[in-house]
Amino acid sequence: MLVKDVISILFMLAGFFFFTTATLGLLRLPDFYARLHATGKGDTLAVLLSLVGLAVYHGFSLTSAKIVFIAVFMFLAQPTATHAISRAAFRCQIQPWTVAKGREK
Repeated sequence: MLVKDVISILFMLAGFFFFTTATLGLLRLPDFYARLHATGKGDTLAVLLSLVGLAVYHGFSLTSAKIVFIAVFMFLAQPTATHAISRAAFRCQIQPWTVAKGREK
């Protein structure tokens, strides 16, 4: 029982770490595309790790099967949504940040 709790806590802490780094990337990176990249990658991994931690905590049950189903759906849906948002921004001609733009300020 104790090993299962430790493993689930480690997965949830890893998820929290990636949520935190994705948030820092959102706040610190210079342009839309870099921010979208940081949050897209970080949040996908964070949600996956957090949900796996919850599934481990619940053990083999219907609840954990539902949690795994949600994790798989999020693992497929979040990168697809990030890609669609970045393509829409590119089509709206949002320019990426460059060093020359950074020096103008």
